[in-house]
Amino acid sequence: MKFFTVMAALAASALCSATSLAAPDDFTTGPLIEGYGAVAPVSNQMPIPDGTVFRVAFDLSRPAEVGEVNRKLDSAARFLNMHIAAGIPEEDLHIALVVHGGAVEDVTTGSHFMPGMEPANAELVARLIEHGVRIYVCGQSAVYHDIEVEDLMPGVTMALSAMTAHALLQQDGYTLNPF
Repeated sequence: MKFFTVMAALAASALCSATSLAAPDDFTTGPLIEGYGAVAPVSNQMPIPDGTVFRVAFDLSRPAEVGEVNRKLDSAARFLNMHIAAGIPEEDLHIALVVHGGAVEDVTTGSHFMPGMEPANAELVARLIEHGVRIYVCGQSAVYHDIEVEDLMPGVTMALSAMTAHALLQQDGYTLNPF
């Protein structure tokens, strides 16, 4: 019985510690992309060396729920916001998004996605592109989903495939972000 009491106390202590570290109110959007990519201030113990240049690729294959922003698009905004807030110059942040599978619908225009309706991702995609983010759509997935180049949001580029886009980005020094 004593073992279970000790384990329950440890579990309660861990839960209290975890929940006291951060709360939803600690997260804000910006400073670069307001309204998206919420981040919290952190006491960073892993310094980012001066002159660091980030080249990061995100892989998007899961579509967002209808009317919702794609989580990976928001993650790209979060990456930008947190590093700008940490003092990394915008010109040292190079982000690419490779979109394939069902997520290709998330970067199409309203005329393709839902006639007469603005897709939930349109504003965020435009803001990401405005800040130099490159967005590539897998041509193979596009064909499967009956998407043409003219169906893509402005600034989104059709690639031969997601595999090709990732290979070319890797050759250009991009790392794949797993989040």
